[in-house]
Amino acid sequence: MPSCDGIREEYIQCLLRSECVFVRRHSVEECIKNKDLASMVPEHCQMLRKSLFECKRGLLDMRRRMRGVPNAGIGASSDKFDDSDKWDK
Repeated sequence: MPSCDGIREEYIQCLLRSECVFVRRHSVEECIKNKDLASMVPEHCQMLRKSLFECKRGLLDMRRRMRGVPNAGIGASSDKFDDSDKWDK
């Protein structure tokens, strides 16, 4: 089962290296929840936060889990794997 641990760890490290936490010495929670402090959080961290949210939502969304990976198998031609001519001889 896929997990969001990699994105979560990267997001945490990004927040810990941000100006809000590293330089200004605010807590991570303050930097996330306070809108004034959130402006000091880099855009990369904000993108990681959104990615983490999407990952967690994907784990819970049964429709997405049942459908599988989107676009999987598109572009693979069936004649690549056609070995029926081997059996004709």
